Amino acid sequence: MNWARHERLELADLFATVGPDAPTLCEGWKTRDLAAHLVIRERRPDAAAGILVKPLARHTQRVQDDVAEQPWEDLVGLVRGGPPAWSPSAWEPIDRAINTVEYFVHHEDVRRAQPGWAPRTLDTGFEGDLWSRLKLGARLLVRRSPVGLALQHTDGETVRAKSGEPVVTVTGPPSELTLFVYGRQAHARVDIDASADVADQLRAARLGL
Repeated sequence: MNWARHERLELADLFATVGPDAPTLCEGWKTRDLAAHLVIRERRPDAAAGILVKPLARHTQRVQDDVAEQPWEDLVGLVRGGPPAWSPSAWEPIDRAINTVEYFVHHEDVRRAQPGWAPRTLDTGFEGDLWSRLKLGARLLVRRSPVGLALQHTDGETVRAKSGEPVVTVTGPPSELTLFVYGRQAHARVDIDASADVADQLRAARLGL
């Protein structure tokens, strides 16, 4: 199962349902901005670099703003259609590698910004895929944590994500742990084994890329 494609299509359907001006968990972005971000990430390599490279961020923002001005149906269609044939991510193994978590997190960015949201029950295969990716990337994602950190799957498997004292264990299904380490702590349904003040520090920390 290509979970990246699955989440892409689910997100496109949600975009179509909520419209271009719905809130998201991405600070300052409505759904139109998030959709434009996803489009330039796959279709405008000249602008995509600025997502991570700050000196290029101004160009990225200009391009994103231009893309966001397209008719909403067209913008959603570009998200739904995925990367163009010339893009490396059009090859399924690369699509899985770079888009599975990207589209899962952004799908939840829209879902969890809407009133009355509830966590999804994900396929066990998808949870397993997210856990495998989390084990590979957790150290980078939690590098700014103010405390030592261990991530514990609800099945008991634990990954030591950051050294330090005290060591705080955060427990949940891989999907919720993924949202937590990608900076969505306030909306992740996890258990934090720590005092209230330490838990508050961790929830307020700048986690993610």
